[in-house]
Formats: sequence, C-alpha cells, structure tokens
Amino acid sequence: MSTSLKQIRLAAGFPGVNNTTVWSDPAAGSQIAFDSFRHVAQTAERGKLDFFFLAEGLRLREHAGKIHDLDIVGRPDTFTVLAALAAVTEHIGLAGTINSTFNEPYEVARQFASLDWLSGGRAAWNVVTSWDAFTGENFRRGGFLPQDQRYERARTFLRTASELWDSWHGDEIVADKETGQFLSTPAPGGFTHEDAHFDINGRFNVPRSPQGRPVILQAGESDEGRDFAATAADVIFSRYSQYDQARAFYADVKNRLPKFGRTRDQLLILPAAGFVLGDTDAEAEEAAREIRLAQVSPATAIRFLEQLWNTDLSGHDPDGPLPAFDPVVSEIGGLVAKGNAGARQLAKSPVALANQWRAKAEAENLTTRELIIEVTGRQSFIGSPATVAAEINRFVQDDASDGFIIGSHLVPGGLDPFVDKVVPLLQERGVFRTEYEGTTLRENLGLAPLGAVTATPVAW
Repeated sequence: MSTSLKQIRLAAGFPGVNNTTVWSDPAAGSQIAFDSFRHVAQTAERGKLDFFFLAEGLRLREHAGKIHDLDIVGRPDTFTVLAALAAVTEHIGLAGTINSTFNEPYEVARQFASLDWLSGGRAAWNVVTSWDAFTGENFRRGGFLPQDQRYERARTFLRTASELWDSWHGDEIVADKETGQFLSTPAPGGFTHEDAHFDINGRFNVPRSPQGRPVILQAGESDEGRDFAATAADVIFSRYSQYDQARAFYADVKNRLPKFGRTRDQLLILPAAGFVLGDTDAEAEEAAREIRLAQVSPATAIRFLEQLWNTDLSGHDPDGPLPAFDPVVSEIGGLVAKGNAGARQLAKSPVALANQWRAKAEAENLTTRELIIEVTGRQSFIGSPATVAAEINRFVQDDASDGFIIGSHLVPGGLDPFVDKVVPLLQERGVFRTEYEGTTLRENLGLAPLGAVTATPVAW
C-alpha cells in the first residue's frame, strides 16, 4: 500500500430500531434471526472491513401512544449476539452499543472484558447515554438525567470501567504445583471508586484482556459530546456524511484533541453512511428514489410531520402542501415526543424549522411526502461502484472523515454489493487493506497498543 495516501477505515452497521429497512423487498430477512447477524458480519469480514457495529435501543419507540408500525419489534441482547458472532468470525471487530445511563460499571466492564477474551481482542464499546424518562421507565431508577449530568455520568462510568480493566496490573510470581516451576501471571488487584454516581470496591474477576480494554466508540454532536469523544474515545461517528458538514465536524473534533493531551491519530472520525449502487450513476439515482419512496410511505411521512408540528395530522394529505399553521410549541412530552428522539431534536426550534421546510418545499415544488423524503435522506453515496469508491476516497483524503460506518436499506444481504464491487476498487487505489494487519481490533484500526496481557492466567 502507498504510504502517501490515508488508509480508509470501514465498518458495517447493522441497523437498529428504525424504519430504514425496506421490508417490502422480497430479499428482506429477519432482524432477529442469528443468520442475519452472521451474514452481515461474515460479509464484512470477507471485505476486510474493520468492525461490525450493532446499534441498539432499550425501548421500542412510540408515536402518539402507539408503536411505530414500520419499526422492528424487538432486538436480541447485544452481548449475546456479539459473543455468538465471535465464534463464527476470526478477524472483524465486534462493536456493541451499551448505555451508560441505565447500567452499572462492574457489570459492563465484566461483559466487555469477557467478549474481548472470547473474540481474541476484537471487542468495541459504543458508549451512549439516554435522555428520556420514557426509556428510564424500564429501569429501577426511572427518570432521566439532564444533558450535562448524563455526560458526566458517562465520563465517570467509562473512567470507572477503565479502572476495573486496569486493576489487573503487574505480574505475580506463582509456582506451578505439578512442575514446581515459577510462572508469571497477571495479578488481580483491588479497586475502589467513590463519586456522585458510583460507590464501589472489590476485586475485578476477569484478567486484563488481549486489547487491555475494548476500543471505545462514541457519538456526539453537542459540545459536551464532542469533548467527551476528544477526551476518551478511539472512534467518534456522526451523521455528517455531506462533504462540507463532514469537513467542518472533522476539523472541529480533531482540533479539540490537543487540549486533552491527545494527537490527531488517536481518534478516528467515521460518519454513518448509506449507499445505493447501479451500473450507471443514472441507474443508481433511480434506484435510490424508489428506495426512499419505500422507506417513507405516506403514513411514515405524516408521522415525521407530526414530530415537528406536535399535533394530530392524521387527516393531512401527504401528497399536498405542508400545513398552513405553525407547529404547536410545548415542552417535550406532548403528542409525539414520548419515546421519540427525533421529536426532541425537532422541538428545539419548531417554528423556525417549519419555515425552513416551507421555503424548501416552495422553492423545489415539493409535496409533504417529497419534502420529508428530502429532509430525512438516508443514502450518502449514490452511483456506480467507481463513482462511490472515488467519493469515499475523496472524503478521506480531504480530511472530511477517516472512513465510514456503512449501512444498507436491505437486511441481511444489502452489504454484499458494496463488498463485492466497491471494496475491490478501493483496494486497487491502494487506500484499503487486502489483508488484516493484526489480530486485535486496535491493531487493525492503527491505534496504539495499551500494553495488553495475553498470557493465560494461572489458577489462584
């Protein structure tokens, strides 16, 4: 590979609880059956992608008191799925989304250390927070934390988990009872942590794993989120997959690193991105239009519209113009906000956003449904394989990203065309691997090692 070109990092995203999969497609499969997870992970590994990324939600979303009819009904436990995938893959990283608001450090640290051992050093943790009482109702403590407090808990949670992983420090000399030889083994140390969120002490019961700790992923768009990633994450992913926005986000986050004593190569930036391929660019554009029509049905368009207008629009014509009246401004928790993260985002400035939508619809002569399709666009890369490969490479070489987390509208076979047609073109350009460089995810991502212990511990 050429050393003058940046190497592209790619991951395969398995979609979470959402309406982005086109279930009406005859090739659509289950999002619960293990074969679906295995197919996507093994396809990604065949393409030499860095990791398999499993999104997760802790509660089904609701809209006006009802479950979204296009959402997925349920998702198996993340650790169970990833542990099973560790047995049917050899190289690809295994990244799980685990909430820091409604879990405990000891339990999560133990689960990730176990996954890292089972996979030979391929575990990654997407550290997320939860903003709403709706999700909190599933848990003992209930309620929710304000944004500053949930990020503080997340920082403390991650710091505490790291203390547990690092508590197996140094080596202890142990005599083998059968041979009498002295063996060196990791020594279980004690831990004590006390702060506003946690008061724990004891001994961690899983030895330091092949990576030392899992690779840490984080998604954050606010100042708090960006600082959290710049402080402690190895990878940050974003929704900024448009070139100008992506470059601005990339520069902002990378420029935050020095104040936390870190260098630019210690944090990778991987936006989430969809794709649609065709034999020609025009064919891909037409396919993308059909996919978006399937993803945003008339009923789904009204659901999205109600998120912003915060009122019942069941009688609104999706093929007509936007409502003439302004959104109903109220505190989060109105008609549609409960259990809906999109409503929280839209509620920040609903009237201003509605006016932006009206201006766009008028300028482009869009119906309500067409407008919703535009403003909730999913596919970032549309074109022939050569066009998509060139555009992905442009992003990375121009410092708009370090790579992408690639998702598809079709589960489980949607990733196959990308691996079969786009990856070989990136390899020909010398910007993507042809073989895995190491055995751990940290090695394959080009991240500095953490002084891991790999010896099998002696019983004590």
